[in-house]
Amino acid sequence: MTAPASATLGKEARSKVRRSDHADWVPAPDRDPIAILEAQERSRVPELVPIRHARMAASPFAFFRGAAAVMAADLASTPVSGLRVQACGDAHLTNFGAFAGPDRRLLFDLNDFDETLPGPWEWDVKRLTASFAIAGRERGFKRKHRATAVTTAVASYREAMRAFAGQTNLEVWYARLDVEDELAKFEGEVDAAEEKRVRRNIAKARGKGHLRALDKLTKKVDGELRFRSDPPLLVSVDGLLPPREAAELREGLRKLVEQYRETLPADRQHLLDGYRFRDIARKVVGVGSVGTRAWILLFTGASDSDPLVLQAKEAEASVLESHVGASRYRNHGRRVVEGQRLMQAAGDIFLGWCPAVGVDGVQRDFYVRQLWDWKLSADVDSMSPFAFEIYARLCGWTLARAHARSGDRVAIAAYLGASDSFDEAIAEFAEAYAEQSERDHEALVAAIDAGRLEAEEA
Repeated sequence: MTAPASATLGKEARSKVRRSDHADWVPAPDRDPIAILEAQERSRVPELVPIRHARMAASPFAFFRGAAAVMAADLASTPVSGLRVQACGDAHLTNFGAFAGPDRRLLFDLNDFDETLPGPWEWDVKRLTASFAIAGRERGFKRKHRATAVTTAVASYREAMRAFAGQTNLEVWYARLDVEDELAKFEGEVDAAEEKRVRRNIAKARGKGHLRALDKLTKKVDGELRFRSDPPLLVSVDGLLPPREAAELREGLRKLVEQYRETLPADRQHLLDGYRFRDIARKVVGVGSVGTRAWILLFTGASDSDPLVLQAKEAEASVLESHVGASRYRNHGRRVVEGQRLMQAAGDIFLGWCPAVGVDGVQRDFYVRQLWDWKLSADVDSMSPFAFEIYARLCGWTLARAHARSGDRVAIAAYLGASDSFDEAIAEFAEAYAEQSERDHEALVAAIDAGRLEAEEA
């Protein structure tokens, strides 16, 4: 489609769904967020589900992080422009962060794609902005500071999308946020203590790699490297299964590694071939993901001082699927990988997928990536309102860049326009949904207190 035709499409969409319509939030009469969580948990590891409940019960924001399925159901009844992108599906503010690019520069980007699927671009924007409203409430920020963060995120998204609409495909594809470059822009603007804290966290992230994983997660057993056990969050295969079955699982995993290897480009296959598989353990990760099967795999090169630690994480159907249609990929691990490759500026060099048969004999889908590679998450609890606003700006730009790579950026930009009409509408929605999430969190706590759900601190 030509740029003029796309611009016309965007303006026509605006005539059908006004930008101000996005302010609306009316919960369905039969809405039951707890039932949605229970349905989602039926396929999960039963002994881990109480940990999920405990983590989500910690605060309204913790609940929101784990309730992507709840919000997807809510968003399904809200107005949409009809313009679709490769959506993240869970674009809340802590699913953005920094990690090492292949050129070893620290990049800021989306970093969680478990729920990715083609869908309305507005849903990602609404989940992102609602997360700022909820986190701002939790931090005790005044309403005006929360509103500023939300409108900053939306304005950043809108202005970036309008800029991308005027760029070539390659310019959009190569666009990225370099952490050091962005930090330099705000030097002198942020509080000195805050800047020092960010730089300290960056230095810490650079030390969070495979050597750190080797030191923190492994030990020697009869001369062999093995994962440590720290039940229930980290359990070696020897702690999960009898010796014979554990040995069989390790041997069977070699075949699965071969299947995963085939999903990598030829040069990455060559790189992986330089490593030898050593051990596997189950690791509990995240908030909403708790209960899905997540394994960490240990490999070493010519010596034990050359480690590679991969994470194989179960991929189920996206929470968006029942609202926007099934994925084109039969393997949900591939769905995650292909979505991540489309949305991220630079991806993990070991990103791939494979099916795997569990100890219960059930085949499941997995995607594979490096466990730690300079990963840095936002320390929201220590942010000032000004830093919160800066972070919102970065997230808004990053989300627009991700959407511009897959969707009709000209049409979306034309829909958004130059005014702040959409920004103000989303600010109203975000605050209303923050109140809804607080009520949902109260419902979760009540369900735990009533014995409907079991919760257990890990």
